Amino acid sequence: MNARHVLHVDWTRCDGRGLCAELLEGTIARDEWGYPFAVGQPASGRSDIPVRADQLDAAEDAVALCPVLALRLRRSA
Repeated sequence: MNARHVLHVDWTRCDGRGLCAELLEGTIARDEWGYPFAVGQPASGRSDIPVRADQLDAAEDAVALCPVLALRLRRSA
């Protein structure tokens, strides 16, 4: 079974600085207010952004470098 990783955005903390979108370009884009969203995902899945295995290092960097601690990386089955 392959583990999948998900980058969770805590909207109560996020203020749209965009570092995560820079680190995960092509997976995360920014809306007109600067807030991140998953490219190609429905709006209902906006809080949990799927992360491919080859993006794991960048996702870990995004979590560690988020200035408002709005990101969490978790593993799901």
